[in-house]
Amino acid sequence: MDSERVEQLLLIHGSKLPPGSFDIVREKLCRCNDATRASIVMSQLKDPTISLILSILLGYFGVDRFYIGSVGIGVGKLLTCGGAYIWWIVDIFLIMDATRDKNLETILTLL
Repeated sequence: MDSERVEQLLLIHGSKLPPGSFDIVREKLCRCNDATRASIVMSQLKDPTISLILSILLGYFGVDRFYIGSVGIGVGKLLTCGGAYIWWIVDIFLIMDATRDKNLETILTLL
């Protein structure tokens, strides 16, 4: 994939990735042959802002963790009502970074 296309994808979806991971993602995207495949992978990324909103509103049910794909943690939060609300409050501060890390994991797996 050409470098201009890679830079466009990183500009569009860069807020969904951890800040230190741009070099790794750039390298993976440059090695990717199919521009359409890379676009599909980048469009599957979860938005950290949406995960924060879900965490604030429905985090004690684990909806935020289900959204990002952490089903085990989501079930744990669901069964304990957000860990007696303590886990829910802590997760409000951690969910955006967890979402970005999960997005990086998705990219590295699919590309």
